[in-house]
Amino acid sequence: MNNLLFCSVGRRGRLLRNVKETLGKTGVLVGTDLQSTAPALQFCDRQYVVPRITDPAYVDTILDICRCNGIKAVTTLIDPEIEILAANSDRFREIGVIPLCPAKQSAVYCFDKYELFKYCREKGIRTPLTFHDWDEFTAALDRGEISFPVFMKPICGSGSVGAHKVHTLEQAEADWHSDEHDYIIQELMTGGDCDADVYVDTISHRAVAAFSKRKIETRIGGASKTISFKDPKLFAFIQEVCDAFEFNGPLDMDFFIKDGEYYLSEINPRFGGAYLHAYGAGVDFIQLIVNNINGIENPVNIGNYDDDILMMMYDDVVIARATDLVDQNYSFI
Repeated sequence: MNNLLFCSVGRRGRLLRNVKETLGKTGVLVGTDLQSTAPALQFCDRQYVVPRITDPAYVDTILDICRCNGIKAVTTLIDPEIEILAANSDRFREIGVIPLCPAKQSAVYCFDKYELFKYCREKGIRTPLTFHDWDEFTAALDRGEISFPVFMKPICGSGSVGAHKVHTLEQAEADWHSDEHDYIIQELMTGGDCDADVYVDTISHRAVAAFSKRKIETRIGGASKTISFKDPKLFAFIQEVCDAFEFNGPLDMDFFIKDGEYYLSEINPRFGGAYLHAYGAGVDFIQLIVNNINGIENPVNIGNYDDDILMMMYDDVVIARATDLVDQNYSFI
């Protein structure tokens, strides 16, 4: 059976519905969350309420769930848990579970934006000029290497929290020395942006599928309306980036555009919030996961979708009886 475990499912109900559509009767979808009222749990075949990811017993709990359910692959839908999976990937592999997460050092690069910048520069990957030292930033200003406006954002932030444009040195200095965030400062990229859902095969460790899209409308945390496009130059850049890291499974990659070239902005090594667009357009990462857990290496098939496919998110709800919720002692319904 192609049994999959999705951790920290939260509100990602539509994604889990898609997972079940692909699995059909060939596998069981198991979901976990901190709260029994997490809506997405209602779309799982089996449900667990688990400790916080910071609890010392958390990893052992997830491993026990894997053993009890014959899990073949595990992933998470929240950023803070990715480094936990990466740090314990050998423990999952020892019990026959594929951890859909990066290698430990690649996970560090993904969640520390300055480390990502330094690593990309080392590997020759285009990425915005970035500073995490005030004196280095002001020296670069004096040399004319960067100019206002600039972009400031937390070094380990997510969901665009704390990210903002800055127009003056006085404003930048005030924000830098505030206690609100540990900031980085980046050159402002004004040529547009886009993002891509990417799947890195767990056998070949190469990017084998990619779906690129432009934002039409955004809300806090991500895009709410997107439109698909294809560009061989972007696909080649995606391959270049993925070959420089150690990834396994789904990625959400963000890019800027400058002077006709793509620049890497961020990598979120999990199912992105707008992966629903890729799935709806026929780019099925779940089937690729199923192939991998059955020892099948997926061939490279990047860009196999149509241009100008729209995704438009809308509100939905889950209705359930309280007695149908998973209980609080980490057991099945």
